[in-house]
Amino acid sequence: MSKKEGAVENWLSNADMLTAALPYMQKYNGSIVVIKYGGNAMAENELVESFCNDIVFLKQSGLKPVIVHGGGPQIGSMLERLGIKTKFESGMRITDENTLEVVEMVLAGKINKDIASKINSAGGKAVGVSGKDSSMIIAEKLTKQKNLDESNIEKIIDLGFVGIPKKINNEIIETLIADDFIPIIAPLGVGDDGKTYNINADTAAGAIASSLNSKRLLILTDVKGVMDSDQNLIKEADEEKIAKMIDTGEVSGGMIPKINTCLDSVKDGVDAAVIVDGRVKHAVLLELFTDHGAGTLIR
Repeated sequence: MSKKEGAVENWLSNADMLTAALPYMQKYNGSIVVIKYGGNAMAENELVESFCNDIVFLKQSGLKPVIVHGGGPQIGSMLERLGIKTKFESGMRITDENTLEVVEMVLAGKINKDIASKINSAGGKAVGVSGKDSSMIIAEKLTKQKNLDESNIEKIIDLGFVGIPKKINNEIIETLIADDFIPIIAPLGVGDDGKTYNINADTAAGAIASSLNSKRLLILTDVKGVMDSDQNLIKEADEEKIAKMIDTGEVSGGMIPKINTCLDSVKDGVDAAVIVDGRVKHAVLLELFTDHGAGTLIR
């Protein structure tokens, strides 16, 4: 096969992929899709570039993407550089005043603006904001209980300035969407007392997706999705199936809060939520625009 013939074959293959995606583009046209972005997908340059291009492609295809990002590894690196010790409890960072300053600086300052800038460089129109802007995310303090021993005596764990969404004010998000911008949201909230709270990005994304009645919530993570006991990917699951898997221990650890976020969002108005492998190039496009998807769909 000559170079010219090979090029023609590649063009035809690309054209076939585009026409195969057309029904899905029509399905999602005009729909809001909330995407939680974090993990390795945000740490590797090639995946970052791919993600930003994919977001611009979604926008050009008629979708209305809303990005909520994390930044745990970047926050950890900055705390280490500044010599600020940090502790974790039940997988959550205990956030004192010094830690909170760094969290806000890294999330709302560096990461948020970097993502917006890279999407803009890819041809999009992105605006970076935090959940504090226009009181978008009203938060309340999160408390955790921990069993001290087998006696089941519980102790309240003070996580500091860690919060959960109490209310989402959509006005700023809807204004940005209506003006054809892509909102990039740092998961910070403000309490009724005016205090700033650090919010888990999955939780923030779920609350925002529910508030917007989005068509899809995509949680990008560092695993393929929900796996069964034989480590096979489960393509689709509902609340009953998930409950059984948690009872049997097939689903455990950090996957449980991600799944609960998905279930809560679906109960609160999101059509479906998907746990997607963010380490896969073009994972967002594969999930939305192909038959086989790229993760676990939760209805």
